Amino acid sequence: MGKAVEVTFSNGLTACAAKVHRLAELSAALRELGLHRSKPALVLVGGAGGLSDAESDRLGPLFVEVLAPLAEALGAAVVDGGTDAGVMRLMGRARAGIDATFPLIGVAAIGTIALPGVPFSPPDAAPLEPHHSHFVLVPGSDWGDEAPWLARVASALVNGAPSVTVLVNGGGTAWDDVSQSVEAGRPVIAIAGSGRTADKLAGTLRGEITDERAKELSASGLLQAVGSAPTFDALAGTLEESLTPKKRSEVGNEPR
Repeated sequence: MGKAVEVTFSNGLTACAAKVHRLAELSAALRELGLHRSKPALVLVGGAGGLSDAESDRLGPLFVEVLAPLAEALGAAVVDGGTDAGVMRLMGRARAGIDATFPLIGVAAIGTIALPGVPFSPPDAAPLEPHHSHFVLVPGSDWGDEAPWLARVASALVNGAPSVTVLVNGGGTAWDDVSQSVEAGRPVIAIAGSGRTADKLAGTLRGEITDERAKELSASGLLQAVGSAPTFDALAGTLEESLTPKKRSEVGNEPR
């Protein structure tokens, strides 16, 4: 593992980045990035390049009015795929738009991204989103190689603190992202009405859509669907409850 380095984007913004080769290096990499204290985490997965401009405009308020302010208010970290597309771009811009300071950590496979200032990049490489505060660069050269690492970074960050995954829209990789969260025991909230994978999961939870992948994931009991319209009140309340540490008395009174 190399030491954390500063990445400078063309717009003058900077972020800290660390490269990880093996799972055993992850904790040390997070310490190098200054992310060694446990904190709640919101894992954001979903639409990237497949999210249209119209969908981005429609979903933008979800990030500006709910996700970014909630992370800031709760002192939570947000973990996503880190590239300048789709939900990751929306989260980065929302963080900047409200002048938030919460850690926004992009987890990206090194063989799929173009690093600022590096002259040679892999074919079809994607730029990193410039409003993220940190990046963890992991092995891989295909889209989706980052999925298990994204879940592992979140688990290492929380270290016992609460966490939740939010699925907004999403294509093929989103299924693996949700599966990884379920495997880690992390609750997943699908934003109903956001499109594609999220809507398939939401429909399956309502018994309206039969999708074998969705049925298998919903059987975990970790999935729920929350709509984003007409207001964000229900979603904000669900997320706040998911990310707020429970008091010992509340934990002791839970049914076994």
